[in-house]
Amino acid sequence: MAFQYQGATALITGASSGIGESFARILAAKGCNLILVARSEDVLNELAGDLHDEHGVTVDVMATDLSELQGCSNVIEATQALGREVDLLINNAGFGTMGPFVKADSARERQEIDLNVTALTSLCHAFLPAMVARKRGAIINVASTASFQPMPYLAVYAATKAYVRSLSEALHAESKSRGVTVTALCPGPVATNFFAATESKDIDSMVKRVSGIMMTPDQVAKDALAAMEKGRAVIVPGAPNKLGALAASLTPNRMLTGILAKTMKA
Repeated sequence: MAFQYQGATALITGASSGIGESFARILAAKGCNLILVARSEDVLNELAGDLHDEHGVTVDVMATDLSELQGCSNVIEATQALGREVDLLINNAGFGTMGPFVKADSARERQEIDLNVTALTSLCHAFLPAMVARKRGAIINVASTASFQPMPYLAVYAATKAYVRSLSEALHAESKSRGVTVTALCPGPVATNFFAATESKDIDSMVKRVSGIMMTPDQVAKDALAAMEKGRAVIVPGAPNKLGALAASLTPNRMLTGILAKTMKA
């Protein structure tokens, strides 16, 4: 049964910019009501006002930090207080760290795991059971092409995204017979603030290196929704990214990580 956007409610994390904002704009245009979650309250309020004025949809804002345990609890409790069913959950919030693991800030990487893994899992636990009970609904979990192989110098980020993809595929298998789709979105480079957020000293060089395959947030969000509508468990947007993911899955990890270690170190 096709997903009915008109009058449905989508909860989007990391909704203040990038892929999350694109999801919000596309879904509002389809008549979907929204619950927008991010840390930036002013940005969310401005976006909510624009989407309500343009499309007449109901948009609620929840400003919180999902990397903190209380942040997830706040979102779950506030959603319950609204009395609204979440028909589509988009776990988009996340960030990456880059560099040698031995030099990394352990507190920052723990925060990365808390956001990319723990918060995402908690929100799936909070909203998937009701979808299964209603026999309708969908979840899109944002992973990455980094999820297809270990990534030296991007070690923790790639590991968190491997978790997201693995979890999503398992939940999809558990839920698809009950009318619920769980899709892992695995984009490659996207024109967002991701690279700046890694706090790398060589951002310009990294962006230049991937500029030929970089996609826009709108392209990625549209591909994800199309895959969700088709009931797909995994979507890798863009032909070059699909080829890269296929190559990674066919290459032994020992060989692949050796190549990547040299590439990423450079």
